[in-house]
Amino acid sequence: MKNLSIDGLRTLVTVVEVGGFAKAGELLGLSQPAVSLQIRRLEDLLGCKLFKKQGQRQVLNQYGELLLPQAKQMLQYNDAILQQFTSESVTGRVRLGIPSEFAARILPAIIGDFVSLYPDVALEVKSRLSKHLLSVSRQDQFDLVLALNEELESVSHPVFMRDQLVWVGDLNLAKQEVVTLVTAPEGCIYRRRAIEALQESGRPFRIVYSNADLTGLTAALKEGLGVTVLAKSTVPGELTYQQHTPHLPALGQIGISLIKNTQESAHAVNKLAEFIALRLG
Repeated sequence: MKNLSIDGLRTLVTVVEVGGFAKAGELLGLSQPAVSLQIRRLEDLLGCKLFKKQGQRQVLNQYGELLLPQAKQMLQYNDAILQQFTSESVTGRVRLGIPSEFAARILPAIIGDFVSLYPDVALEVKSRLSKHLLSVSRQDQFDLVLALNEELESVSHPVFMRDQLVWVGDLNLAKQEVVTLVTAPEGCIYRRRAIEALQESGRPFRIVYSNADLTGLTAALKEGLGVTVLAKSTVPGELTYQQHTPHLPALGQIGISLIKNTQESAHAVNKLAEFIALRLG
């Protein structure tokens, strides 16, 4: 009797949710070859390929699409059993503040797993610019904050992981005399870093479109309106990116901080903080 690997199924689901083998490896703490090996073992067990090549990306084929909802269901059963027998009871409310790009790309899978393990914790998630999330005047609005932090050695908001900033979009647009930028509104770290890097390199630019929501920015980038800057781990799977090109300057790294702001429901807040740090870090 053959047995499906829960690790293999979780790897498959993560690859699909984060949009790539490399990103899934970063999230699961595995190398890209290890992720590929997990998928290959799952394919060998099932006797069929699960992915197909689409441009430069690997996407699910008809068998992968058939397996995906069943894999998610098996993971839910697995996690529910573990929660029932091994997890401590955690209750309370947690108000989580995160940047929109994390809300869209990274957090859904993590939050889904957390809620499955701790169903008695009520989560309220709101997206804001990191500048607002780290503002002292707004700290009482959140119990836990995940935010971008330019101060890599910050004492007040320690950085628990770093990410590479990359140029995103149709990078052929960077060959034009004037670089067209698609950005979030003023106050966004990505916007400021893009402008500063272009100014320092002497490249003329203009902002052609602004939107605080990652979905809106993604639509503009897919239409070829310009290029933008994002943290590498948050780049949507349908977009291309590059750390630097002959026509665009390097951007450096960005820090990511995880800050607890309240003692209310402290146990639930601590559990979510540990969960996010483990999965992201």
